[in-house]
Amino acid sequence: MSTRVDLEEVPQGLKPILLSASDGTAEAVPFHNPSGHNVSGDRNIKDVVKQKYGEAALRVKAGGSSCCGATASTGCCDPITTNLYDAAQAGQIPEEALLASLGCGNPTALAELKAGETVLDLGSGGGIDVLLSARRVGPTGKAYGLDMTDEMLALANDNKRKAGIENVEFLKGDIESIPLPDNSVDVIISNCVINLSADKNKVLREAFRVLKPGGRLAVSDVVVRGEVPAEIRKSMELWVGCIAGALEEKEYQEKLARAGFESIDVEPTRVYKAEEARDFLAAAGLDPERVGAQIDGKFISAFVRAVKPASKAACCGPTCCA
Repeated sequence: MSTRVDLEEVPQGLKPILLSASDGTAEAVPFHNPSGHNVSGDRNIKDVVKQKYGEAALRVKAGGSSCCGATASTGCCDPITTNLYDAAQAGQIPEEALLASLGCGNPTALAELKAGETVLDLGSGGGIDVLLSARRVGPTGKAYGLDMTDEMLALANDNKRKAGIENVEFLKGDIESIPLPDNSVDVIISNCVINLSADKNKVLREAFRVLKPGGRLAVSDVVVRGEVPAEIRKSMELWVGCIAGALEEKEYQEKLARAGFESIDVEPTRVYKAEEARDFLAAAGLDPERVGAQIDGKFISAFVRAVKPASKAACCGPTCCA
């Protein structure tokens, strides 16, 4: 039986966080790594994720990097979050947006965004994919970013101002309860965030709800191929690193289908070898030799595509709905 984490007993790394209204600076209590506590319950997972991503945003604001979001390091030991954006894309956005990236892919490069479309990024973080999407859909389109972390939202709005892009709006909320109307979005993107939710079925149902008929889901996520050691599933640090919450490939497809999606496709974009994850596993308190042999090649970054069926009312002829 797993042990429930009492959040009052877990060291709160950046609590209290004091944000100055005048200059945006922050003060925080030093963080002690809570590695080793088991994940137990949706609330615990969400609180820990919010804590860690808040820290990542503040590190970027202080001139560091969010890379290796599960540690205080400003160096990058995580093979999942590195080398995702090319120089041309990096040149279109503020440096802080790139530094705050904690994704596992580049959904804006693979999603076929069109001028005038409305795009929603689930778990938008520092705003990198929102800003890139806004440029793709142009001034007649709109890009929303949804995030639950105040520090990331503040960073994203700073990046929006620096980029000078007007067709962007950042929303505060949970990806399990999207604060947008039904049938209001053409494309949903996400970058290694759905894995962080303890209720992925609800996330996918909400995504289906807000998409317009014929709308597309186009997300980057970590996907599992095969069995995963139980200790990885239990590690809070790896939940935050997008590993422990990863769905098995077939299970991901089944959840999408149950939510109502069609034309489901999972395209591998990167296969992770155990050697790449040595430092990452060690930082989480796991034995790289023993655990690495059990996960070698089983985790992949993938581009997941799906479509909300077009409504019958949109049929163009007397026989097309048959």
